[in-house]
Amino acid sequence: MKKITLLLSILMISGLVSAQKIQEKIISELDQDADKYGAVAHKIWSFAEMGYQEEQSVALLQETLKNEGFTIEDGVAGMPTAFIASYGSGKPVIAVLGEYDALPGLSQQAVTQKESAGGVAGHACGHHLFGTASAAAAISIKKYLVESDKSGTIRFYGCPAEEGGSGKVYLTRAGLFDDVDAALNWHPGNSNGADPGAALANKSAKFRFHGIAAHAAGAPEKGRSALDGVEAMNYMVNMMREHVPEDARIHYVITDGGKAPNVVPDFAEVYYYARHTTRGVVIEIFDRMVKAAEGAAMGTGTTMDYEMIGGTHELLPNLTLQKLMYSNLKEVGGYTYTAEEREFAEEISKTLGNKLDTRNVEGISDYNPNPEAGGSTDVGDVSFKVPTVGLYTATWVPGTPAHSWQAVAAGGMSIGEKGMMIAAKTIAKTGMDLLNDPSILKEAKKEFIEKRGTDFEYIPLLGDREPALDYRN
Repeated sequence: MKKITLLLSILMISGLVSAQKIQEKIISELDQDADKYGAVAHKIWSFAEMGYQEEQSVALLQETLKNEGFTIEDGVAGMPTAFIASYGSGKPVIAVLGEYDALPGLSQQAVTQKESAGGVAGHACGHHLFGTASAAAAISIKKYLVESDKSGTIRFYGCPAEEGGSGKVYLTRAGLFDDVDAALNWHPGNSNGADPGAALANKSAKFRFHGIAAHAAGAPEKGRSALDGVEAMNYMVNMMREHVPEDARIHYVITDGGKAPNVVPDFAEVYYYARHTTRGVVIEIFDRMVKAAEGAAMGTGTTMDYEMIGGTHELLPNLTLQKLMYSNLKEVGGYTYTAEEREFAEEISKTLGNKLDTRNVEGISDYNPNPEAGGSTDVGDVSFKVPTVGLYTATWVPGTPAHSWQAVAAGGMSIGEKGMMIAAKTIAKTGMDLLNDPSILKEAKKEFIEKRGTDFEYIPLLGDREPALDYRN
C-alpha cells in the first residue's frame, strides 16, 4: 500500500511539473508572437468602428482564431458583429470575453498633443487591445489543451457594442453563457492591477419629442416645439438630482434639437443614462425620468416616445477567481518603458497636469478589496450568470482617464501593445490553472451561488427589445 501511495505521489508531482513546463513554454510563445498580436491590435485601432458596425474588426479577429483551429459561430444573439469561437469539447468550459468597438467624436492619432479629437470615432477605451489580447489568451489556452492532452472547451466571445449598446446582455439573455464554468476578461487602464470587479448598473434610452413645425417669427402660436419638450424634461430631471441617492449618476446629451432657429422644431431627441451601484435604484430613477418626460410632453403640447438603448447589471465579484488572477498578474509582472516610450509618456503626462510615475507600470498595484465603481459594463450581466473575473493593465500613461484623446494616443503605439500582452499572459495563465485544478472552479461556483442567491432570476434591464443595431446612427 505504501509503495502504491508513493507511486501515485510521484506520478502526481511529475504531472504538475509537466503541466508547469507546458505553461511556461506557451507563455514564452506569447512573447515571441507579441509583434503579430500588436499588428492585429493596430489594424483594429485604425478601423475604429463603433458599436454594431465592427465588421472589419470582427473579420480580422475571426481569421486570427480560425487560423488556430477554432470553429466560428457568427452573428449570434441577433447581432451581426457578435460571434463565438470555440475549441475542444466537454467540461470545463472557459470563456474569454473580447471587445472591439470604438467611441464617437475622436480620431486616431498616436501623438502627444490634442489632435485626436473631433473625428468620427476613436479607440479611447482601448477595445482594440481588449479584443486582441483576449484572442491571444484564448489561443494560448487552446494550445495548453492540446499539449497537455486535457479535456475541456475554450471559447472566445466576440462582444460588440460595449459602449452603450449592451452587447453582452443579449448574449446573456440568449443563454450563451449557461454552460460556462468561468468567464475571464480584462480592460485597458493606466496601471496594472486585479482588484475585485466594481461597476455601476445602468439604464439608457433615447427620448423623442414630436411637435408641430411653424415659422418661429411669423406664426409661433401655430407651433409646438419638440425642443421645448426636451428642455422641460431636462429641467425636471436636473431638479430630481437633489432627491436621488448621492452616489447615483444621471447624464444626457441632446442628439437632435432642431435644424434652424426660425423654424419651430417638430422633432427633438435627448439621450439619457442613469447609473447606480445597484440595479434596483437605477430602475427607480429611470422610471422617474420617464414620468418627467411624460410631464414635459403634456406641458409643452407635444408627444413623446422613448427607445431603450442599453441596460446592464452591476458587477458581481468572485474572490476565489480574483485571488488567482491577482497571483498570476504578480507572477507575470509589469514592463519597462524604452527611452522613446518614456519621452512620449512624459509629454502625455504634461497634458494631464501630472508628473510621470511608472511604479504601477513596472510593477503591480496593491490589491484593493473594495474598489469604487466609476463606470458601467455589460460584463455585469455575465457576472450574474457565471463566475467572472477580470484585471486591468497599463496600456495608457499613468493618470490617463478612459475616453480621452490621451488614451487613444497611447493605445495606438507600443505602450498600449506592451500592456496588452501583460493581460494576454495573465488570462492565459489563469485559464490554464482552471483546467489544471477543477477544485478552484468548484469553490468559485460555491461562492457565486452564495453571493447571487439560490432564488436569483436573471431579468435584463433592457427588457425584451431586440439589439439596438442603429444606436450609433
